[in-house]
Amino acid sequence: MPRFDANGPSLNYVIDGPDRAPWVTFITGITNDTSMWDDQVTSLSKDFRLLRLDTRGHGGSGATPPPYTFDQLTTDVIRVWDFLGIKQSHVVGIGLGGMTTVALALKAPRRVSAIVPTACRVKLVPEYQKIWPPMLKKSSESGIEAIASITADRWFPENFRALNPAKMQKILDMIRRTSIDGYHGCITALLSVNLYTHLPELRMPALFISGELDHLGGPANVMQDMARKVQNGQHLSIPKAGHICNIANPTAYNEVLANFFENF
Repeated sequence: MPRFDANGPSLNYVIDGPDRAPWVTFITGITNDTSMWDDQVTSLSKDFRLLRLDTRGHGGSGATPPPYTFDQLTTDVIRVWDFLGIKQSHVVGIGLGGMTTVALALKAPRRVSAIVPTACRVKLVPEYQKIWPPMLKKSSESGIEAIASITADRWFPENFRALNPAKMQKILDMIRRTSIDGYHGCITALLSVNLYTHLPELRMPALFISGELDHLGGPANVMQDMARKVQNGQHLSIPKAGHICNIANPTAYNEVLANFFENF
């Protein structure tokens, strides 16, 4: 896979789709890598040029010591865009990647044509904030393996996990590819998120997606509220899906993306 190394950590990326098609950039969340978007490639790569990025310290991207900031994470995306000559792109992100999507749209609005923040928050609340200190402690003491199953269980409902053992194994393997510095750095970025009051500044089309069964990471009521705050926002919920709804119900997620993007 190509890696970009100038002016910062090496960043792993994958490109699919026709050369002259509109760009769609996919940004991963915590303990995700580019493989999390595999189910979107087949559906969207006929009509769009897809750029998938590994966040620093995740997958094939190099790590730097924590803490990380959203300025660093958004600058990483812009570095790759500049290297590839991407002047404008739609942006899709999930979890921390959804937060980064919003931060990127605020930082570089002329380069972001539309956004799809998925299953995320843009301000902290106690019930969400409190899940992270124990994860930092476990991983510090025993490594990424100590949080792999806990993380996967939080992402997917029990019946999905039981019915999809092969897919769950791939997800666990993906989580294990995350470096400790990348994991801790991205959690510190997440715990600094404070973008809610800036949502009315967003003017590009914005689709906020939730998973119907996600009650913590980015519940439907939270995503609906964010959609109401932006100038050109809407919200849709993916049925029969938890937090990582693009994997749990890729058919519905892909249909929602395709219908949204066909308007531009």
